[in-house]
Amino acid sequence: MPPIRRPLHYAIHTLLGLSLALPLACSAAAVPPEAAPVLERISAASMRGNLSFLASDALEGRGTPSRGLDIAAEFIASQFRGAGLEPLGDDGYFQTADWNLIDPKRNKKDSKTAAPAQAAVKVRNVVGILRGSDPVLKDTYILVTAHYDHVGLKPGHGDGIFNGANDDGSGTVSVIELAKAFASNKVRPKRSIVFMTVFGEEHGLVGSRYYGAHPLVPIEKTIAGINLEQVGRTDDNEGPQQRAFGVTGFDFSDVGAILKAAGDDTGIRVWKHPVNSDKYFAHSDNQALADQGIPSHTVSVAYAFPDYHGAGDHWDKIDYDNMALVDRTVALAIWKIANATNTPKWNVQNPKAAKYLGIWQQRSMK
Repeated sequence: MPPIRRPLHYAIHTLLGLSLALPLACSAAAVPPEAAPVLERISAASMRGNLSFLASDALEGRGTPSRGLDIAAEFIASQFRGAGLEPLGDDGYFQTADWNLIDPKRNKKDSKTAAPAQAAVKVRNVVGILRGSDPVLKDTYILVTAHYDHVGLKPGHGDGIFNGANDDGSGTVSVIELAKAFASNKVRPKRSIVFMTVFGEEHGLVGSRYYGAHPLVPIEKTIAGINLEQVGRTDDNEGPQQRAFGVTGFDFSDVGAILKAAGDDTGIRVWKHPVNSDKYFAHSDNQALADQGIPSHTVSVAYAFPDYHGAGDHWDKIDYDNMALVDRTVALAIWKIANATNTPKWNVQNPKAAKYLGIWQQRSMK
């Protein structure tokens, strides 16, 4: 048979894939052998498949509350179930809330003029847990989170469906992939890991704040939180962001340094944006945990990108190979936190962390 001639774009794609995989391979000696299978399990193809559904028109932008959001919740729960996570909610994998009681817009209205309450469009955080292996440390917890809602339908803007692939379908499928990777590994980390996707972020962090007020594991034993938001698009408005991600509140606690050390091991640049790192600390779901005194931060590749909160944020614009590299780095950081004797601490030298340090100290004295 004559040799198969591949088109040029195929060769370029192959070389790119090899180059993206190279940093992990080159730094393999720095990755603990028992953690390496976790990183290797993370699949760009798997996340592409999951996101092509979660960000499809069929889910109508996953507004809170909506039928599309409910479908997304069922899908995420099925993935947690398939991974073998233990359900942690009050209804299987679901932590349920009554939207009529927590809707920020409704609660701002004067009670005399507020519209009559409608039948209770249950809203749900989706939560599963992987129990740790250490007889003592398994009763301490790390939260890995993302929000699975978006802004829903807006007739008159493009096709009217705001699919929210990067914001934050990318974080949602990353949480699913991380859950699968950790759960399938023969060696479990010493501490327990809670994987959670939350509703209502677009309404003001409502789902994560609901969790903060109604925790499913003890707050005083929750040692860290890593939230994933906008980790799929590399076409940042300030320039391409490949093999790199930012951390909100980078130097507010030890978590930023732990993520950076994991990036050094996997060949990924983990950095502090000079403005957005501090600016966006209070604008994503990590804030709800930080308000409970838990060192918690958000990982993002692009803080601003074309189609942000627009109808064009589609699943086929995601850089899945790069997202897999980001998630492998996050997985290594989670592994390090979950197996370390010491727990992350707030930075006593940073005045911007003083509020959260104070909450943590008060909590510790109880």
